[in-house]
Amino acid sequence: MTYCIAASIDEGLILVSDSRTNAGIDNVSTHGKMHPFETKSDRKIVLLCAGNLATTQAVLEQLHRDKIKEAKININTVECLSEAADYLGHVSVEKQKQHIDSHGQSAFNPSATFIIAGQIADEPHGAYMVYSEGNSITSSANTPFLQIGESKYGKPILDRFLKLDTSINEAARCCLVSMDSTIRSNASVGAPVEMLVYRKDSFSFAEYYNFEDDDDYMSQLRRRWESKLREAIAALPELSQDTIKTMRIHL
Repeated sequence: MTYCIAASIDEGLILVSDSRTNAGIDNVSTHGKMHPFETKSDRKIVLLCAGNLATTQAVLEQLHRDKIKEAKININTVECLSEAADYLGHVSVEKQKQHIDSHGQSAFNPSATFIIAGQIADEPHGAYMVYSEGNSITSSANTPFLQIGESKYGKPILDRFLKLDTSINEAARCCLVSMDSTIRSNASVGAPVEMLVYRKDSFSFAEYYNFEDDDDYMSQLRRRWESKLREAIAALPELSQDTIKTMRIHL
């Protein structure tokens, strides 16, 4: 399975993805789901992938092929991220259709979802989630993040702490805790964990991190988070019979 996050805040972007594609009892395999593109100097674009691996690989290959052959529409010619999302959605639908045609009416499911993020020229940085149907949505002021894959386990911390004005360093830690919480609760999501921090208007992907399962920083982050959670639970108001009686009276 997969878990990917794209946070779009005032200071820039934080992109995080796991690398697990299979988690059988005796067969655990990994494959990177974060794909930065080599582009013209006026843009930086990265893709996060979830879903059928054959489809995501076919889509990536087509995007690279279009760029190399300088097709009329490619990752270097789109003028804004929304146009890039439309282009990606079109390619994705075409590749899924090819897989369906080749597999007939079997139970094969070629669906895939993507997040495309970055910045193009003087347009604002941002992120779009492209559904398997080809349509897309972007993040908002109330929800400045997008998720694909196993999103439910890591969503609560993002909902509570991630805001547009959150500092980029704090947002990065928040996204890593979200990923670690998902890994803890779902065996189909696992290390290595990739993280890319993009600071607005920098047009640089220099801040890239790759965390293995036994990484010292991730271990420290995990221990500190669990310790603080225990302290927070212990500090909550005591539940007593008097409290329950008071509640019953009000009801």
